[in-house]
Amino acid sequence: MIPRLVVAAPSSGAGKTTVATGLIAALAARGLKVSPHKVGPDYIDPGYHALAAGRPGRNLDAWMSGPERIAPLFAHGAAGADVAVVEGVMGLYDGAAGRGELASTAQVAKLLRAPVVLVVDASSQSRSVAALVHGFASWDPQVRLAGVILNKVASDRHETLLREALEEGSGVPVLGAVRRAGAVDTPSRHLGLVPAVERSAEALRAVREMGELVAASVDLDAVLALARTAPPLTDTPWDAAAEVEPLDGPRPRIALAGGAAFSFSYAENAELLAAAGAEVVPFDPLHDEQLPERTAALVIGGGFPEVYVSELSANAALRAAVAELAAAGAPVIGECAGLLYLGRELDGLPMCGVLDTTARMTPRLTLGYREAVALTDSPLAAAGSRVRGHEFHRTTTDPPAGPSPAWAWHTPTGPHTEGHLHGPVHASYLHLHWTGTPALPTRLVRHAATWDRNR
Repeated sequence: MIPRLVVAAPSSGAGKTTVATGLIAALAARGLKVSPHKVGPDYIDPGYHALAAGRPGRNLDAWMSGPERIAPLFAHGAAGADVAVVEGVMGLYDGAAGRGELASTAQVAKLLRAPVVLVVDASSQSRSVAALVHGFASWDPQVRLAGVILNKVASDRHETLLREALEEGSGVPVLGAVRRAGAVDTPSRHLGLVPAVERSAEALRAVREMGELVAASVDLDAVLALARTAPPLTDTPWDAAAEVEPLDGPRPRIALAGGAAFSFSYAENAELLAAAGAEVVPFDPLHDEQLPERTAALVIGGGFPEVYVSELSANAALRAAVAELAAAGAPVIGECAGLLYLGRELDGLPMCGVLDTTARMTPRLTLGYREAVALTDSPLAAAGSRVRGHEFHRTTTDPPAGPSPAWAWHTPTGPHTEGHLHGPVHASYLHLHWTGTPALPTRLVRHAATWDRNR
């Protein structure tokens, strides 16, 4: 039995991240073990959740992992918790474009059989709030919209008008009213909020202030009582060891890039590598001048190398070590930020030079789910492997695909190839949650082990 609730909103920008993070922090301040989760592929919000909860923030993405894995992944992440808070994505009923409810907050709430708390931006309305909440509550009878938190409330008088309207016309209880409070806003830039890992003391202060704001504005006892109405989950918790084929023999060491420049990673990806037989060793390309000793494979995930391009370029020793590892034939995997780092240049400054491509910032945002197929065998995927991932970047590479592209997918204008395969190197803009394709980490560990034995 895991008490749980989903924090949703009618649309993006209503303040659900502030409210969800504040709820996590406020409940943790009461001494509760809070398990934080995020619907969708976003990496940044879970970083703030993790600061608030003191345990990893985990994603629940039905597109990439599959709907059948949502409840098991939730049970895995929430093991040992007193309560779980799941922050939604976009509007409550928004999901993968053209796929109905797939990957929506509503779908995840139904899969978890969790009550939903709707965060409403009340800044430009009063009585109309009742019609809005009534519409969201009645749209899908299988979604149990069980509470409302009013956000950006201007005054006591404004709050009274909102509460009266909701009591009269919606039938959904108000759990709290949060005043406008710009002091707790987190700074944003080209891809959304600045990741918590980059802000250190400032991020901790922001999370603490969110917790204090929510504790003063929301009936936490009512929130906990609501979370405890969620029925028991009968799903078996996800287990990385059950998803992969274990390796016989010595464990190859796989270096996993992290730190402020490469902060985008899903916790389950590292767990799958370890379960498949790897020794996973994190390192920070901003500060470490060498790869971990005995590195047999390298994974460089997403993040913001464009923000730290000068520091990454100045670390010439590590750039040379990465190029040397790739030249020696070890598997090297780059996702988005990793792709940029492995190229020749980023915004005119030298990178690792492993791939014959250059990258630069652009004003155009590339965003969306992708269903891709591997065109050629690589250390990550066998030819013909099908994956579901997502893109999220404001950079472009020239050329966008090498002579041997990493992936292909269909677009409204026709077939599209993307990414680079170069010897043992697989680099692409596509972010993957390996829970949906556990054959990938299994394959990568085996390639690393083979290379490790033969070097």
